[in-house]
Amino acid sequence: MPFNKLQAQIQKTLLNTDEEVTQRLHQVCVLLKETVSYYDWVGFYFANHESKTLHLKTYVGEETNHTVIPFGKGICGQVAVSNSNFVVPDVKAQDNYIACSISVKAEIVIPIIKNGKNIGQIDIDSKTADPFSSEDERFLEWICEKVASIL
Repeated sequence: MPFNKLQAQIQKTLLNTDEEVTQRLHQVCVLLKETVSYYDWVGFYFANHESKTLHLKTYVGEETNHTVIPFGKGICGQVAVSNSNFVVPDVKAQDNYIACSISVKAEIVIPIIKNGKNIGQIDIDSKTADPFSSEDERFLEWICEKVASIL
């Protein structure tokens, strides 16, 4: 997996202060989707703790109606409550899954923690069954740490 090579590109993208933060996050989504063959939808959600909702900031992949997700609902909503990574090898086996596309088979969601608070998450859907490894998880945690540092 090209994660080592991607780290330098992602670091450079996130630190490019000539671009707005949302544009940098979008570029990270594009890099991930174009480089990792089984990353079919990549997006960043951010939390509104007052309304207890997640709001989609930017993404690449198939269009989605899930731009606002209540805490606790779906995989993303569960991560907003648990503050923990959630790797789903088979979305059909999850009772609390929000289907974005019938072709999605797996999902990984990693929280973005800043000053001890869950402020958002990266969400990745895959059309491949059980594609995510601990290497994906560590890499995405690293991205979330870098994202938190620019916010």
